[in-house]
Amino acid sequence: MVGELEFEKPLIELREKISELKKFTKDSAVDLSAEISRLEARLVKLEDDIYTNLKPWDRVQIARHPKRPTTLDYVEHLFTDFFECHGDRLYGDDEALVGGIAKFQGLPVTVIGQQRGKDTNENIRRNFGMPHPEGYRKALRLMKQADKFGRPIICFIDTKGAYPGKAAEERGQSEAIARNLFEMADLTVPVICIVIGEGGSGGALALGVGNHLYMLENSTYSVISPEGAAALLWKDSGKAKLAAETMKITADDLKKLGIIESVIKEVRGGAHRNIEKQAQLIKDTLTESLKELIKLDQASLLKQRYEKYKAIGKVSAENEFAEIK
Repeated sequence: MVGELEFEKPLIELREKISELKKFTKDSAVDLSAEISRLEARLVKLEDDIYTNLKPWDRVQIARHPKRPTTLDYVEHLFTDFFECHGDRLYGDDEALVGGIAKFQGLPVTVIGQQRGKDTNENIRRNFGMPHPEGYRKALRLMKQADKFGRPIICFIDTKGAYPGKAAEERGQSEAIARNLFEMADLTVPVICIVIGEGGSGGALALGVGNHLYMLENSTYSVISPEGAAALLWKDSGKAKLAAETMKITADDLKKLGIIESVIKEVRGGAHRNIEKQAQLIKDTLTESLKELIKLDQASLLKQRYEKYKAIGKVSAENEFAEIK
């Protein structure tokens, strides 16, 4: 089946066997319903075993799934009256990052996110979801506009990283990312960030400074890709699976480290299996988050955001001693 992942092969084989038996039963007089029922029960158990015991590398594969919902997919299912804005008013429009004004359950909000393509042509047009500096400056322009008019900001993070090409560096890639980090820390409206796929390096951080940060269950958030880490640490990108297990890049890992508020559960097999149900799960989280943040005044929002990031990286003396032992 198109889009099936390596660890899902046992499921594929079992589904094919069930399909064959059903076809054989339909085309002949032999009743195999008992055998089919037995295999279907086995399939349910196998799905439980696989999807409840996913390894970090399995989640990396799901986060990279070509059919995984993108920012615009969630915009379609979560918001109404979306009006996309273009350009950074300095250089041009970067289609690897989309943003605009919309309504969430009647509340005006600003929505921003990285955008991958659904096929080769669109991926080329959107630079595989890796923004140039003008993309991040477009995002900042929309954030400042939202701050001026008192609209909450919702950021969807989904990128392998900021584009590292020569043109991007010439136009100030690192400065654009740093500027976003600086400015987002001082926004006086609620800022909610959700990692919906890959959250890679500074390209993800540039949309990641918020009051609340969430991750989908099978998304990743890291300073570098597992392949890049493996190439640096062991001079062998083929050890990406080992790197993924040691880097603490999954949603559960980051929740334990205090980086994110909570993990948004995914439908079985990944968000690409049922975008409607996945959007509803995200909607529930956004509703609760906004309900909490809208109550805060500007000073309280700034203080909450400051305290959130100030607390990241704290290690108690007891835990540090335990690690040494």
